[in-house]
Amino acid sequence: MKILQNIEPKSVMSFFEDICAIPHGSGNCEKISKYCTEKAKEMGLEAITDSMNNVIIKKPASKGYENHPTVILQAHLDMVCEKTPDCSINFEKDGLSLILDGDYITADGTTLGGDDGIGVAIILAVLKDKNLSHPPIEALFTTDEETGMFGAAALDGSNLSGRKMINIDSEVEGVLTVSCAGGARCEIRLSAEKFSPTNPCYEVVIEGLKGGHSGVEIHKGRHNSNMLMTELLSELKSPYSIIDIAGGSKDNAIPARTVLKISTSEDIKTLAEQFKNKKLTSEEPELKISVSELSAEKSAFTPEASAKITSFLLSLPNGVQKMSEDISGLVQTSLNLGILNTEEDGIYLTFAVRSSVNGEKTELLNTLKEITLKAGGSFEASGDYPAWEYRKESLLRDVMVEQFEALYGKKPVVEAIHAGLECGILSDKLKGLDAVSFGPNMEEIHTPNERLSISSVERSYSYLCNILENL
Repeated sequence: MKILQNIEPKSVMSFFEDICAIPHGSGNCEKISKYCTEKAKEMGLEAITDSMNNVIIKKPASKGYENHPTVILQAHLDMVCEKTPDCSINFEKDGLSLILDGDYITADGTTLGGDDGIGVAIILAVLKDKNLSHPPIEALFTTDEETGMFGAAALDGSNLSGRKMINIDSEVEGVLTVSCAGGARCEIRLSAEKFSPTNPCYEVVIEGLKGGHSGVEIHKGRHNSNMLMTELLSELKSPYSIIDIAGGSKDNAIPARTVLKISTSEDIKTLAEQFKNKKLTSEEPELKISVSELSAEKSAFTPEASAKITSFLLSLPNGVQKMSEDISGLVQTSLNLGILNTEEDGIYLTFAVRSSVNGEKTELLNTLKEITLKAGGSFEASGDYPAWEYRKESLLRDVMVEQFEALYGKKPVVEAIHAGLECGILSDKLKGLDAVSFGPNMEEIHTPNERLSISSVERSYSYLCNILENL
């Protein structure tokens, strides 16, 4: 049974509920891509799909707008798939279970995928609306944005004629984003020897953290559970053997839960309680560290290898590296240890690296590489995308500011962000592109606490319609 069918704007909410019912995590976008092309066919519109499942849908101008410049409306099809430990959903096969909570839409035990399902839904509603006055529209839906913007990177720009682009992938109503950081993903492996441990075995769980977006929330003082577990290991005075460690599942999400299996003779329960009390903060009041005994394990990393792993992890930078000197409160360069796992012969970890200064991004990647190679590990960077630089003159920005004032009675905030948007890649492909990003209010994206404001969606949709009528 649909729960959003009577909520305004009905067309937007209908599309959004359809999207939530389709599995569409990063790397699993074929079905959602097909859904968009089928909707285009139903509307009688031209649709182009490429090998990455990117979709371009073209809608001719309404009467009187035929000679107006083409506008690109852009959003990404994939979502970050995170869930609570007790949630049984299979993101590869199952749709989301939506919940209405006053003005908010959430999902039961999972991320909602409002980032960026609501952007896709808003654009599909514009394409469907036959009464809207607008220039020629090219709707661009890209894939695998959350894991490295691979869809945008592979896009053939020759299929797009527009040079004004409205990106609907922001999470704060009243904020127009006009610049963003570039970034990259790096994978690191470090080999380690194993043996048969003889000391008692324990499972240590760090959880209850807020987690969040590794760009938007990186400066908010939130703990990274992988780094916390590493710090806890460093406080052990006796030799120990790491049996297994696992934390985080997305490099661009601050990990909120890490599980360690360890063999040690030390009183780790007391140590963990003392450590938790030191790390409780006003930003992370729900931090929990639990310790339980395990039956004997047959294999673990040797004490020497375990100490090397801990030392290596501690030597890696994490979090905010530099704040902007030009824009107050803006993170300029950062990185996030998003995934940490053990493999058969060592450990595996990934970082999301971001910077609005391309040289600093390169320098940080080189630092990670140097530390890794010095320790005898392997390093691979991928998904490198450029920063989206600020345009001093922007007709699109001027119209969007003007229409915001007309609708809201106040000026919007025009800002740069530390999160990655596809505008940087697309600006590189579509020379002369004038782009602005906006979106409705969303909270706690990339976490199971994600929620989307219904009233904000309604205002944002009206705002977009007004913009199109005045371009």
